[in-house]
Amino acid sequence: MTERITSPGLREGERLPLPGSRDTRDGERLPPLRLALDGHTWREIAHLLANLPMALIGFTYVVTVLFTGAGLTVTVIGFPLLAAGLLGARQLGKVERARARLLLDVRVDEPSPLPLRKGSGGLFQQLWMGLKDPVGWRTFLYEFIRLPWGVVTFSVTLVSLFVAWPVLPFIARGLTSVDRAMVRVLLSPSDELEQRIAELESDRGVVVDTAAADLRRIERDLHDGAQARLVNLAMGLGLAKEKLLEGQADESVAAMVDEAHGEVKLALQELRDLARGIHPAVLTDRGLDAALSSVASRCTVPVKVTADLPTRPAAAIEGIAYFTVSELLQNVSKHSGARSASVDVWRADQRLLIQVWDDGRGGADVGGGTGMAGLADRLGAVDGLFVIESPVGGPTTITAELPWRDRREEPRP
Repeated sequence: MTERITSPGLREGERLPLPGSRDTRDGERLPPLRLALDGHTWREIAHLLANLPMALIGFTYVVTVLFTGAGLTVTVIGFPLLAAGLLGARQLGKVERARARLLLDVRVDEPSPLPLRKGSGGLFQQLWMGLKDPVGWRTFLYEFIRLPWGVVTFSVTLVSLFVAWPVLPFIARGLTSVDRAMVRVLLSPSDELEQRIAELESDRGVVVDTAAADLRRIERDLHDGAQARLVNLAMGLGLAKEKLLEGQADESVAAMVDEAHGEVKLALQELRDLARGIHPAVLTDRGLDAALSSVASRCTVPVKVTADLPTRPAAAIEGIAYFTVSELLQNVSKHSGARSASVDVWRADQRLLIQVWDDGRGGADVGGGTGMAGLADRLGAVDGLFVIESPVGGPTTITAELPWRDRREEPRP
């Protein structure tokens, strides 16, 4: 079983193809025209005949939304109604792209969804984002101009079926070429800049959610761990002080002091563990190689660590790489049943690559409740890549890829 989780921003200029896609723009040519009505020609004819009913539906929707929304803009429901209509237009565009894929072999990428999830901004910000959606407005334009074109294509195709069938393949190819151009121009995703803005807005929400979760974890660990022990320590020392002031320097006072000493050591250990969870000192002082070796030494499975890094990456990238390996090795200890594992880290061009392998039972996936989805989101927020290859029965190979950024030396105080 192989799962590929990618961030919205892959390598520069790289885009994800649709599963099983065959884009006629990327090397595949339409079959040559012949007088015989083959399967491809019949699909083109079916598309042309379906243009009129689909155009009637789209035109009616667009006119209704525009006139109703524009007429109600003097009230509080006009603009929300128009924004909702633009979201609905996205669904019409999705249907038209599917029809073009099925009948015309035109593969157009799906536009990025609007980042309208909870917490991505206030109500007015989300409303404004919906109103200025370029994908929705271009779909409106597409559906608006399709009605006269649908009448033309339906009429010409229907008449040609009876009176000009010998040249019908040529007529169908010419008419559907216009359809292909309209789909690609008006129903394609926004330009690269608009896509990138939407991706960054979505990534910003992931980063904010992750930071909030980390802060809650730190607060919980402090409250339930070190803080509780320090409170117990203060109470024990207070009782011992009272006994000493009363002149009762007996064995009970020594026991209280000894217990307080033990609480101090436990509190210090918990604070060290908490600091290591925030940012380990060995990572700051000695780099990723030593930090990963430290993590591997705490794993219940023998782990071989290989790091081939000529220089150290930026502190943020180094930290994400460390916590990614730490989380993956915890999964190896808890869930894999492996006898051995390995961690390889190396640099390839402007990417930092991490590969964690184990010979366990396999079957790992993002929805397994082992933190894989969180790792994928965290890597995606920095234009990273997360790939899981884990067939049932093993072995498991997980590859993480991060952008390489050179480390800048921080000024010493």
